[in-house]
Amino acid sequence: MKQLKIGNLAVAVPVIQGGMGVGISLSGLAAAVANEGGVGVISSAGLGLLYRSFSENFLEASIHGLREEIRKARENTLGVIGVNVMVAMTNFADMIKTSIAEKVDIIIAGAGLPLDLPSFLKKESVTKLVPIVSSARAARIICEKWKSAYNYLPDAVIVEGPEAGGHLGFKEDQISDQNYTLQKLVPEIVSELKTFEEKYNQPIPLIAAGGIYTGADINNIMKLGASGVQMGTRFVTTEECDASAAFKLAYINSSEKDIEIIKSPVGMPGRAILSNFITKMKAGYKQPKKCPFKCIKTCDITKSPYCIIIALINALKGNFENGYAFAGSNAFRATGIISVRETFQTLLNEFRESLKG
Repeated sequence: MKQLKIGNLAVAVPVIQGGMGVGISLSGLAAAVANEGGVGVISSAGLGLLYRSFSENFLEASIHGLREEIRKARENTLGVIGVNVMVAMTNFADMIKTSIAEKVDIIIAGAGLPLDLPSFLKKESVTKLVPIVSSARAARIICEKWKSAYNYLPDAVIVEGPEAGGHLGFKEDQISDQNYTLQKLVPEIVSELKTFEEKYNQPIPLIAAGGIYTGADINNIMKLGASGVQMGTRFVTTEECDASAAFKLAYINSSEKDIEIIKSPVGMPGRAILSNFITKMKAGYKQPKKCPFKCIKTCDITKSPYCIIIALINALKGNFENGYAFAGSNAFRATGIISVRETFQTLLNEFRESLKG
């Protein structure tokens, strides 16, 4: 595999580990991935709940938690560390400012268009900015806005296709539409980015995500123009993943029919593993209507049947009576829990084998 260059960062193995909240990808997984030459990513979503012992104030605990996770990752790796921040989070600005202040290598921002992201950089900032998009149009809008308003272009762009886990940037009818497959999106976005690369003489590598599970998948998508990949699901069933054993077993014990599209209370479709909680929601069950954290801008508690962050925290702990696990379309392919190192070795072997074919 060719190394991935993001600004002046050289990533030996062109694999970015997906930022999975709540609590699935923290410093443990991020450091392990970075040590294998990929980009380890800490999810900033829900840290205020994980660090409640520091403060009952969700926003204060989130800032403290992010600092702690970045510092713990730094103690355990000299590799590249990123932070995933959702634009839809009410504490988006706090998480961005904290990441930049802690000199994290990369900020990955999705779940909305991060149109003002470069405004947080200072002259001395070293952090690279990587937006997540789901279309060539979104990539163009971000490039045009960043260049005109801040004289800045993305250091890389991630495209998440409709086979990704968690919240999806597509309408429900687009998820199975062949016009929106990752294989169709990658060449379109590569072409769009090329316009800006040539005009401003700056490389903008495209990283493909969503349904990438094997080394052969990496080879195939890179043939279409991607410079690297982002993988989340494959890293959940690793020893170093920060989720509970029960969460990992939900992947291992799932079948293909268990991976389904749900309606998230934040107004987006999402991909998750069927659980008793999802079954109850489908039957019209509603939890008490309260919003203890106000974590997502688009979540309207008067219309939401449950609090998503509590459901995801429950899943993190293995409580699927009151939660569910987000997962990519290939989650059912997991057969056991192995180390991050073994995962990388397997991916590299699969990649090499696919080159022979």
